[in-house]
Amino acid sequence: MPVKLTVVISQSRSKNPRHRQLEEEIVARLLGTRGVEVTLVPHLYDLKPDGTGVLCLQGVQGHMVVLSWLYPRAAFWVLDRFGVRGHEGRSRLRYLGQEETDDPDREAAAEDNPLEPKAPRPPLPNRWIYCLDLRAYEDPQVFVDEILRLSQEITPPQPVPAAAPSGNGHTGQVAFVGLSLPGAAASQGTSPAPPAESKPDEPPAAPNGTAVRKVDEQPQRRWYPVIDYSRCTNCLECLDFCLFGVYGVDQAEAIVVQQPDNCRKGCPACSRVCPAGAIIFPQHKTPAIAGAEEEGGGGLKIDLSKLFGAPDALEVAVQERDRELVAAGREAVGMSVGVPKRQQGRPPQPRDELDDLIDAVEELDL
Repeated sequence: MPVKLTVVISQSRSKNPRHRQLEEEIVARLLGTRGVEVTLVPHLYDLKPDGTGVLCLQGVQGHMVVLSWLYPRAAFWVLDRFGVRGHEGRSRLRYLGQEETDDPDREAAAEDNPLEPKAPRPPLPNRWIYCLDLRAYEDPQVFVDEILRLSQEITPPQPVPAAAPSGNGHTGQVAFVGLSLPGAAASQGTSPAPPAESKPDEPPAAPNGTAVRKVDEQPQRRWYPVIDYSRCTNCLECLDFCLFGVYGVDQAEAIVVQQPDNCRKGCPACSRVCPAGAIIFPQHKTPAIAGAEEEGGGGLKIDLSKLFGAPDALEVAVQERDRELVAAGREAVGMSVGVPKRQQGRPPQPRDELDDLIDAVEELDL
């Protein structure tokens, strides 16, 4: 039976046995499921653009469900950065505690407040990519049930062009291995398929009749920004603000992360100054910077700490950038270089809810 859905499990960075057990249980319960192929790759964020893992992902032709230890939005745009593109599928697991998968208020707000024109991007392939966060549930069956539901609901996509091979490609570098997982034979869900003779274009069968594609790669931990192009307005403020040569523009004058390994580990300063909130650091401890969806689907957000004298996001970003400049043997520049253009020459604006809130706070006898 042709593959309808490729399930990619991006393994945890840590050696936490609970993480490994969750990954193994999901694989065990999916083995033998008709129309579903399982692929294991190292941690998604750490993959090298020309490495085996990315080449393997680029070779996937159809719909994908990607399970990772990242926020779904972060995982989706990491894949996009690697050229693994498609329409963003909305899983029921992405909106915990909500009965509906769609958010009409958020869609209406987007229509009422269109962003600035963006630089053109190539059209998306005719397929869906669903990203699930493995941190959301401890029960592997929750993920398995959602994968099985998706495999029943989606229809096989039209063929999409495969990525051009680079170097040796992933031929001979991706191993098809039979997993001897605890409880695999007695797992809940679909029973493993009976042993069958392997065909030339299929992975070799394991002794128990099941197989999984596993990428053999040992990437190093990485730190770099990822751009959410659904939000990016191509204002280029990140290009002006970053002084480490991380950003550049492509032939269409669109902002790109050109030299990701120039980024200073642990520094998220450019994310703080992005007016559209389009820059993600998937491993940052702050959910908003790491790619979490904002609760409530938008609306007015007030930084109460600023009202009481704490530094705002721009000031924090400047301090972070200066610290990294000094650590790199350069001079701190403060607010004199690359301060976002939206802070300069701003014309007077009519009063809004923030002005009313500030007035109300000032009237309080604190």
